[in-house]
Amino acid sequence: MTHVFTFADRVANLGVETAFVVAGQAAAHAAAGNRVYPFHLGDLNLATPEHITEAACRAIKDGKTGYTANVGIVELREALAKEFNRTRNTSYSGVNVAVQPGGKPVISKFLLTVMNPGDEVLYPNPGFPIYESQIEFHGGVAVPYGTVPGETNFTFDINQLEQAITSKTKILIVNDLHNPTSAECSAEDRRRIAELAVEHNLMVLLDEAYFDIHYDGQSTSIINEPGMEERSVVLYTFSKRFAMTGWRLGAALGPEDIIAIIGKLNVNDESCTNHFVQWAALDALSGDQQPVLDILDTLKQRRDLCVDMLNDIDGVSCFRPNATFYLWPDVTEAMTNKGFSTYQDFIEDILQQTGVSMCARSHFGTPLPGESRKYLRLAYSGIELAAIEEGLAKFKTYLES
Repeated sequence: MTHVFTFADRVANLGVETAFVVAGQAAAHAAAGNRVYPFHLGDLNLATPEHITEAACRAIKDGKTGYTANVGIVELREALAKEFNRTRNTSYSGVNVAVQPGGKPVISKFLLTVMNPGDEVLYPNPGFPIYESQIEFHGGVAVPYGTVPGETNFTFDINQLEQAITSKTKILIVNDLHNPTSAECSAEDRRRIAELAVEHNLMVLLDEAYFDIHYDGQSTSIINEPGMEERSVVLYTFSKRFAMTGWRLGAALGPEDIIAIIGKLNVNDESCTNHFVQWAALDALSGDQQPVLDILDTLKQRRDLCVDMLNDIDGVSCFRPNATFYLWPDVTEAMTNKGFSTYQDFIEDILQQTGVSMCARSHFGTPLPGESRKYLRLAYSGIELAAIEEGLAKFKTYLES
C-alpha cells in the first residue's frame, strides 16, 4: 500500500542552492562520456594547505574526537576574536564567537534568533539562494534589493534598499564581496548602509564568506561603521580562505546575548562542531599564511584569463572584480544573437554543444522588476588554467557561430 504523507506547510517555502542542480546536470553530461568545463559551482580544486591537514591528523591521534563545548573549543573562539579585532577593528572576545559546521548554519540560526513570523527581511537579489529559502521557511517575508553596474564593478542598489524599508522591516542581510556578482561596497556605500540600519533599528547579518578572497588591497567590513558592531552578526567561514570547503567549518561572531542563543541552537541542532577540525582551524589561523597567498595568486591568474577571454567574445562584456572567485558577464546581446529568450534553454544548449557548465541569473532569485540585461555566473575556483582556455574558446566559437 502507498502511504500518503502530509508535509508541514513550511516545506513549500524551502528552496535549494540551485548551483547544485546545475552540478547534477553537468555530472550527467560527463557520465555520458562528454568533457565538462565546470564553471558552475563555487568549490575549490586547490588542496587545503598541508600544515592544516597535518594538524587535523595530529588532533585525531591526540584523541580530539569527542564532543566539545557547543559553541566551540575555547582556543579557536579566542583566536577568531583576535583575528576579527585585527582585521575588522572589533572589540570581541571568545564570548562573541560560536563555532559552526560551515557558514550556512549562521544564516538560519541568526534568523531563528532575531526574526519573528511576518517580519520583513531585506536580502540581496541576485544573491545566495539560501537567504530567501531560510527567511520564508521560518515564516519571514523576504524583500529583495538589487545590484547595479558601476564604472568598474557592480555595487548594491542602496536607493532601492532604502525604498524597500517599511515599519515591518526588522532585518537586513548584506553580502559585501558578493555571490554571484562580486559586487563590492565603496566607503560611501558602507556608510549609507550603516546609517539606514541604525536609523531603522535593523538587526544585520553580514555575510563575509569572501572577505579574505581579495586580490589587491584589503577588504573593509561594514561592522567598522558607527552603530554596527552592537547590531550585527558576522558570518565567517574557513572554506574559501583556506580551501576547506568540505571540512564544513565556520563561525558566527556578534553581540554576546545573540551568540548565546545561537549556542543553544547548536545544542539542539548538532551538539557541536567536529572536534579535530576545530584544532586544524586553529592551526590555519596561527600557522604559515604563505599557502593562503598562493591560493589567491592562483585564483587571480584564473580571474584574469577568464575576464580577458570573455571580453574577447562578441556580445559579452565582463568586469574584472577585485574579490571573490565569481564573474557576472553580461550576455544580453549574445543570447539575442543565438535566438534564446530563457536562461534554462540557453545554458542547457551551451552545455550540450560545448561542455561548458555555468549558472545563470535565474539561479540567484527571480529577476526584479525593470531588469532588462541578461547575466551568467562563472566560478573559476574549481577549474585549471588550461581547461579555462579550452572551455572558453569553445564558448566563444559557439556564441559567434
